Amino acid sequence: MASELELEMQAIDRSLLECSAEEIAGKWLQATDLTREVYQHLAHYVPKIYCRSPNPCPQKEDMVAQHVLLAPMEWYLCGEDSEFGFPKLQQANKPSHLCGRVFKVGEPTYSCRDCAVDPTCVLCMDCFLGSIHRDHRYRMTTSGGGGFCDCGDTEAWKEGPYCQKHELNTPEIEEEEDPLVHLSEDVIARSYNIFTIMFQYAVEILTWEKESELPADLEMVEKSDTYYCMLFNDEVHTYEQVIYTLQKAVNCTQKEAIGFATTVDRDGRRSVRCGDFQYCEQAKSIIVRNTSSRQTKPLKVQVMHSSLVAHQSFGLKVLSWLGSVIGYSDGLRRILCQVGLQEGPDGENSSLVDRLMLSDSKLWKGARSVYHQLFMSSLLMDLKYKKLFAVRFAKNYERLQSDYVTDDHDREFSIADLSVQIFTVPSLARMLITEENLMTIIIKTFMDHLRHRDTQGRFQFERYTALQAFKFRRVQSLILDLKYVLISKPTEWSDDLREKFLEGFDAFLELLKCMQGMDPITRQVGQHIEMEPEWEAAFTLQMKLTHVISMMQDWCALDEKVLIEAYKKCLTVLMQCHGGFTDGEQPITLSICGHSVETIRYCVSQEKVSIHLPVSRLLAGLHVLLSKSEVAYKFPELLPLSELSPPMLIEHPLRCLVLCAQVHAGMWRRNGFSLVNQIYYYHNVKCRREMFDKDIVMLQTGVSMMDPNHFLMIMLSRFELYQIFSTPDYGKRFSSEITHKDVVQQNNTLIEEMLYLIIMLVGERFSPGVGQVNATDDIKREIIHQLSIKPMAHSELVKSLPEDENKETGMESVIEAVAHFKKPGLTGRGMYELKPECAKEFNLYFYHFSRAEQSKAEEAQRKLKRQNREDTALPPPVLPPFCPLFASLVNILQSDVMLCIMRTILQWAVEHNGYAWSESMLQRVLHLIGMALQEEKQHLENVTEEHVVTFTFTQKISKPGEAPNNSPSILAMLETLQNAPYLEVHKDMIRWILKTFNAIKKLRESSSPSPVAETEGTIMEESSRDKDKAERKRKAEIARLRREKIMAQMSEMQRHFIDENKELFQQTLELDASASAVLDNSPVVSDKTLTALGPAQTQVPEQRQFVTCILCQEEQEVKVESKAMVLAAFVQRSTVLSKDRSKFIQDPEKYDPLFMHPDLSCGTHTGSCGHIMHAHCWQRYFDSVQAKEQRRQQRLRLHTSYDVENGEFLCPLCECLSNTVIPLLLPPRKIFNSRLNFSDQPNLTQWIRTISQQIKALQALGKEESTPHTTSSKNSENMDEFQLPEGFRPDFRPKNPYSESIKEMLKTFGTATYKVGLKLHPNEEDPRVPVMCWGSCAYTIQSLERILSDEDKPLFGPLPCRLLRKTDPELTSVPIFLHFVCGTPATAWLAKQCHVRTRDPNQ
Repeated sequence: MASELELEMQAIDRSLLECSAEEIAGKWLQATDLTREVYQHLAHYVPKIYCRSPNPCPQKEDMVAQHVLLAPMEWYLCGEDSEFGFPKLQQANKPSHLCGRVFKVGEPTYSCRDCAVDPTCVLCMDCFLGSIHRDHRYRMTTSGGGGFCDCGDTEAWKEGPYCQKHELNTPEIEEEEDPLVHLSEDVIARSYNIFTIMFQYAVEILTWEKESELPADLEMVEKSDTYYCMLFNDEVHTYEQVIYTLQKAVNCTQKEAIGFATTVDRDGRRSVRCGDFQYCEQAKSIIVRNTSSRQTKPLKVQVMHSSLVAHQSFGLKVLSWLGSVIGYSDGLRRILCQVGLQEGPDGENSSLVDRLMLSDSKLWKGARSVYHQLFMSSLLMDLKYKKLFAVRFAKNYERLQSDYVTDDHDREFSIADLSVQIFTVPSLARMLITEENLMTIIIKTFMDHLRHRDTQGRFQFERYTALQAFKFRRVQSLILDLKYVLISKPTEWSDDLREKFLEGFDAFLELLKCMQGMDPITRQVGQHIEMEPEWEAAFTLQMKLTHVISMMQDWCALDEKVLIEAYKKCLTVLMQCHGGFTDGEQPITLSICGHSVETIRYCVSQEKVSIHLPVSRLLAGLHVLLSKSEVAYKFPELLPLSELSPPMLIEHPLRCLVLCAQVHAGMWRRNGFSLVNQIYYYHNVKCRREMFDKDIVMLQTGVSMMDPNHFLMIMLSRFELYQIFSTPDYGKRFSSEITHKDVVQQNNTLIEEMLYLIIMLVGERFSPGVGQVNATDDIKREIIHQLSIKPMAHSELVKSLPEDENKETGMESVIEAVAHFKKPGLTGRGMYELKPECAKEFNLYFYHFSRAEQSKAEEAQRKLKRQNREDTALPPPVLPPFCPLFASLVNILQSDVMLCIMRTILQWAVEHNGYAWSESMLQRVLHLIGMALQEEKQHLENVTEEHVVTFTFTQKISKPGEAPNNSPSILAMLETLQNAPYLEVHKDMIRWILKTFNAIKKLRESSSPSPVAETEGTIMEESSRDKDKAERKRKAEIARLRREKIMAQMSEMQRHFIDENKELFQQTLELDASASAVLDNSPVVSDKTLTALGPAQTQVPEQRQFVTCILCQEEQEVKVESKAMVLAAFVQRSTVLSKDRSKFIQDPEKYDPLFMHPDLSCGTHTGSCGHIMHAHCWQRYFDSVQAKEQRRQQRLRLHTSYDVENGEFLCPLCECLSNTVIPLLLPPRKIFNSRLNFSDQPNLTQWIRTISQQIKALQALGKEESTPHTTSSKNSENMDEFQLPEGFRPDFRPKNPYSESIKEMLKTFGTATYKVGLKLHPNEEDPRVPVMCWGSCAYTIQSLERILSDEDKPLFGPLPCRLLRKTDPELTSVPIFLHFVCGTPATAWLAKQCHVRTRDPNQ
């Protein structure tokens, strides 16, 4: 059967090869109906070339198709043989200045961080290496396939748009000439004809939906009865499901099924059965039945006629051919673009390009990839038609995205993915916004897919099914498209651009309105929540929109008219949102210190509250921009500032921050982990810029526009602390009446959180527009506070900083100003350390610290101050002034309610036994007092003569409290607390406050002399004297304790030294009493000055060696009787030192490695990364690697960097390639009780005589083996006569002191050198094993010596740690291995003689 098929194919090939391309092209040139002629040719020959057998050969089919089908087209197009015609076209062409190289999957791409307009602008390797960007900061990534090189695109680069290759092709004139001028009219006409026919043919056949018939023009007279069962790819079913189903459906082997599944996954479809219709339909029904379920639809299978499959295969070939042909000439590219975008007879969306795009989701993966690449090499490479294509893409955007959402293929295989190539071009993005209203289209398309809303119109994700969740993930790509449109900011604004942008802004506000207040939560009381609510979808949406919200604000900041209009629109929407929140509570009046304010009765712990407030936060961002751009001062009459209601602005952000405080206080524990996760992401670096930070800004906005006393009372009410601070002695009654510790702790935590919030409102002024700072000041501050926790590596520091839309943190521009770089040490990572002069900018209550980070930073800074012998106070840093729009915010510090809160808490601390309070609460009050003093000091220092300082905090804290309490002044209470024994930690801070107070007092007196009350002066004078006396006493006590501590440390060190070196002292006594003159003259010296070797070697005190296993992290001392510790090692054959690499071991079985040939044709090298493990830990790890490899399905056996079957593995720590382990052993001196005894060893004369005797003994032994019965007794007598030393006797076996574990590892290493060096199967009994070990040791040392010689370094000089680790195992382990395992007479003695101590004991 096979031979008949081969003969048939050969016959077909011969008949097809007789076709003449010139004759066919000539016939076409004479034809009146060219389309009909070409279609008849295709209808006749395509089925004869493609799909002739169940397993077609694509290479053979393409070769025949080139000769029979494509060659006539090329001849027709060129008017001559294409071998001559195409080079002529290429020579006449003026090359494009665009590179346009289409990236393959995994190909490296480069983006310049300094010059790229956005991160999507990339270069191929050739263009990057030939450009100026190679010397800039750049980012290297691997392509997912589908993009192309942007070299030559002037809109993609701020500088250096051309590489050296394409710079030569830059047109000298600005206006690009028509590429058709380089083509003759005949070529243009013929190209237009053939392109129209073949493009039309490819589109028609690829989008054809009937399975059993062809278009009328392509139908054959004689139609065969051959069908294919075609299986299509999807992203739902797994490999295992497909393989199992195919085995049952088409009765194939597992290997064949794996091949089918792999091809389907790669190309998008594959025929799995060939035969008549019924035969294929049977397989289809089995596949559909086995892959359908309630949750998923079945695999897509079609029974297609062989002629249709053949034409579709050729259709793909035609598209590829068109892409290659237009590469010869830009004129041909222009013609193909005209053909593709020309409207058809059906009107709108009837062009070939439109038809392909709108059928994208119906095509298989392979077809999509081919036509996407054609679009990129044609439409996107022609600047004129790129704009026309962008318009068509925008008009069809909604339909394309809907198709993508319902499709199941990844985005990289969807036409929607081309949005990145269009929307990131600034000129195209502006054009599409103004002409096609693109922003509005994208946002409305996005909202159309999120139809689940609650009764108030907010998004609802609670009851999402798996299918809806899948669609939601795909819908998120639309946000990415919106980001692409906004990523390049306009430099000039037209009226049309303003109008369309504000229309898009309206649509964006509608989107945010649907998010405002979504996923509201209520505190769970009594019973724990039964089911965790859905929260991830809302936060995913928020994270995806974070950069878009920031970019919207950036666009608004660029034009004053747009900013004013956007602010008005946002305020209107926010008022609508507040109108929808019917809290249904009666208004209440709050009164403290003679101030009253009306608000609503609202408890966060009882009512619904939401963490999602994007409209409020957007308004906060725009308000800051009014300040930053000074629009608020230039055009106040155009802004609705008088309409603003500060209580309305602060209400919902304040509720959100109170929620966080109550969660921290443990009041929401019964709401489960969903709420904890939301609070985490609310503060996380990914979300905080448009969530937490903007809530702080909104509160700052409200406080700056209202009476600070009113704000503080509303805040006390929302924190549910109003009663505590408004009722006299409420705190005392509360602590005595309430015995429940949890309630007391909750209130204390809430007070702490409220004070922390006030600190943030006053102190966080590093956002441009809030404070008089710039963007670099903000980044510097972030870095300073991160490095205040601990020194950080570059990657760790970058992760802690927020990224902008271009994935930049701005760190590189400021890092050198605030940090020193410490080069890598033993840790292998370079670290940034904070400069000492930047420590003064540290703020203990920095708002981006987590609780753990704040604690670590406080501890680190106090430790640093102790090391510098400074007091441990951490005062607030000097802050930049507020912008005028926020200038009144500082008055919150000197407001009556704030002073009441401070006085109350200080009173609790003074009478500490009668109240429930905490030191953390007091610490925050002290920090606030410090902030107020710093503020007043700045005001006094910067005041001009015509201005009066209205910030008088020092005067207010000097006055006692009013009736009926008549409490002492805040200053007096601080004086009292200074000497309180229970506040030792805070005394330095209180002293700093009093010192600053005195400095401000003197500053006031010098600036405006005025009488000060005599009593107040007396108090201060007495206070100063007491303080000096206490300071002297404190310093004397510290000095005494320091002396005692040092003496105790010295005593402990002496005792420890004696305990550790008992053996040394004992040996010294024994040596003094010894009669041996040689030993008496042996001095005891340190290891560093050790030089004596041989029999009179120097006695050395040995340190105990402890190592840590990298797997279990347990520490173990290295001993001969303990379990083995091993190092990962790699043994390999090497020809690095070879003089003749053509030589190789002829017969490994008989090869004798005892003597190395001078050519060094091949050696065995051993290297190690130096990482240590327990032998049993390594064995478990290696077993798990092997088991994991065996469990992997055959289809997943991708190329890996190591071969498990050959004993290879990766070091668990550094992932270095390894194939054995080396046991860690003690030096021989330690084994022989700290000294090798050479007293019984012979001198040279004796040694030569002994060797001669040994040779005779070995000869005698050989004769005994040949004639054992006759000479046995005689040889025995001869051996006794020789009187060989013990180590020289042939039957001598030295005692092995090592544990069984170490012995096993020695065998493992020995057999590895044998196996790799000789390429034989392991054999522990082979006598060549020890010789191969020696050879590996010698070769490794020789390689090392050559490396060091080449680098002009001494052999025993100060080597890098890693290199020492690599050499140490071989120098230590191999001789010992030979000594105790090999057991040969010569090596036993030689192992003793070989051990040499160097000057540096670490080498």
